[in-house]
Amino acid sequence: MEMEAIRIVIELCLQYRVRCHIVHLSSAQPLKLIQKARQLGAPLTVETTHHYLSLCAEDIPAGATQFKCCPPIRGSANQDQLWSALKAGQIDMVVSDHSPCTPDLKKLDSGDFTQAWGGISSLQFGLPLFWSSASERGFGLSDVVRLLSQKTAQLCALDKQKGSLALSYDGDLVIWDPEQEFELTPYLGFKLKGVVCATILRGKLVYREGSFCSEPLGKHLLIPQQINQAHL
Repeated sequence: MEMEAIRIVIELCLQYRVRCHIVHLSSAQPLKLIQKARQLGAPLTVETTHHYLSLCAEDIPAGATQFKCCPPIRGSANQDQLWSALKAGQIDMVVSDHSPCTPDLKKLDSGDFTQAWGGISSLQFGLPLFWSSASERGFGLSDVVRLLSQKTAQLCALDKQKGSLALSYDGDLVIWDPEQEFELTPYLGFKLKGVVCATILRGKLVYREGSFCSEPLGKHLLIPQQINQAHL
C-alpha cells in the first residue's frame, strides 16, 4: 500500500511539476522510484521518522499495541537501508510524526491491534532517539542540525527565520549532554544517549532541568502569501 501510494504521488508530481512531499517513509522499497523521479526533475522531498529508524519488527512482542503506527514498524534489514539512504542524501529529513494518546486508547490490556490507537509519541524525544543511533552510524552533530532543523525549516518555508544560528534568525537553542544515558518507553529496553538540560526559545529560557517557564511563550508562525507561493 505504501509503495502504491508513493507511486501515485510521483506520477502526479512528474505530470504537473508541483512540489510534493513523501511523509513518514517506513519502507526502503520505494527509494529507487523516488531517486528516478528526482533524476527526471520531480520537485520531490521525503522524510522518515524516529520510530522507523529506532524500532525493529523483530523486537516487538505479540500484542504490544504501544508499537502500533501506520505504516507499521519494519524489519531490521529495512531499517539499515533507511539509514543508508539517509546517509546518501536520498532521504531529506527526520521528523517525529508525533501521535500521542492516553494509555487506554492503546488497548494495552487486550493487545488488540485492530482497536488500538495508531501512532507513537516521540516529539519530545526526537533528539536523543536520533542521536543514540546516528552517532553509532557515522553521523555528526552537523548532520543532526541539518536533518532535524535546517531541512524541516526549509520544507515549511521558515528557513529565513528558523533552522540556523545566524544574524536575524530566532535564537532557538537546546543545551544538552550528548553522552548522558536514560531509558524510555515505548522504546522498551532502549538506553538512549543525549539528555536535554535546557531549551531556549527566541532567546528566552523556557525549560531547565525539569522546570518549565511559568507562562507559554509560543506564537503562531505565519508564512506570507508571496513566500508560500514561491516555495510551491
